[in-house]
Amino acid sequence: MRSLFKMMLAGVAIAATVTSGFAQEANKIVVGVQESGTVGWELAAMQKLGLDKKNNLDLEIRNVADSKAGQIALQSGAVDVILSDFVWVSLQRAQGNMVTMVPHSLAVGALMTSPDSGITKVEDLKGKTLAVAGSPVDKSWVILQAYYNSKTGGHLADDVSAKYGAPPLVNELLAKGEAPAALNNWNWNARAKVDGKVEVISVADMLKDLGVAEQPPLLGWTFTDATGNDKKAALTAFLNASFDTKQALLTDDKVWDDIRDMTGAKDNDALFAQIKNDYRAGIVQHYDPNHMEAAEQSFALMAKFGGKDVVGDQTALSDGTFWKGYQK
Repeated sequence: MRSLFKMMLAGVAIAATVTSGFAQEANKIVVGVQESGTVGWELAAMQKLGLDKKNNLDLEIRNVADSKAGQIALQSGAVDVILSDFVWVSLQRAQGNMVTMVPHSLAVGALMTSPDSGITKVEDLKGKTLAVAGSPVDKSWVILQAYYNSKTGGHLADDVSAKYGAPPLVNELLAKGEAPAALNNWNWNARAKVDGKVEVISVADMLKDLGVAEQPPLLGWTFTDATGNDKKAALTAFLNASFDTKQALLTDDKVWDDIRDMTGAKDNDALFAQIKNDYRAGIVQHYDPNHMEAAEQSFALMAKFGGKDVVGDQTALSDGTFWKGYQK
């Protein structure tokens, strides 16, 4: 009888071990991240705070070279989640590649200039050289063109000499006066502000003036529908950890001290403060997949002013672009 009891206990222990193993495997998520991107700040803060473990998440981070490499890694199954923009997600769905997303950031760029440039509004850009981060299909560039058209009736691409390039080059052109104005990403604009440059208007304010009342989340955690179905528990754990980390970054300065070296402002207090404030302004605090009107309105603007080069043949956001399996 005693031997039978020992065997039963051993069986329970084995079953518990197997069940635990399955649970751990189910909560494993592989995230593809650009090593130099700001998204790494959140993931580092998440791990330092132990929020991955608190949410029973086994998080693996794999570096990808750039956004294109991340998209390839996602579609090949090398990673479960990447950061991408909702226009790309919508285009993929229209083409039959079923990917979806949950908002990650509201942070957007802005039009920057020097205080002595004479540029105080977008109408002043006519005839000037404008440095633009990215390419002619960059989303912020399309929105600026829409805004310029609403103010002047003209076509910005025809009215300025645009120089496209990577964000560091754009800041360099602005700093040297080779371009009196620049449209750059928020984190590079933070550096420009500390160097004495001023913001003419943010992309967020352009959208408001164009009738988009709320700031749309241009970037989001992106994954396939299949991953959403097969790894829902793991994805939910990851998204919960992500939102918990965002809240900590929004309210706790100590969290920022722990990741300061990653921001590139290790020895620059003014830059660190600017980066922290601008990052916080773009933190997503809530998510309801049934109320993404701002993204729909923004997409319609990009379709109108960016055309096929930006949105392909689409005129409206694809259904399912934002994942309906999660709400915060």
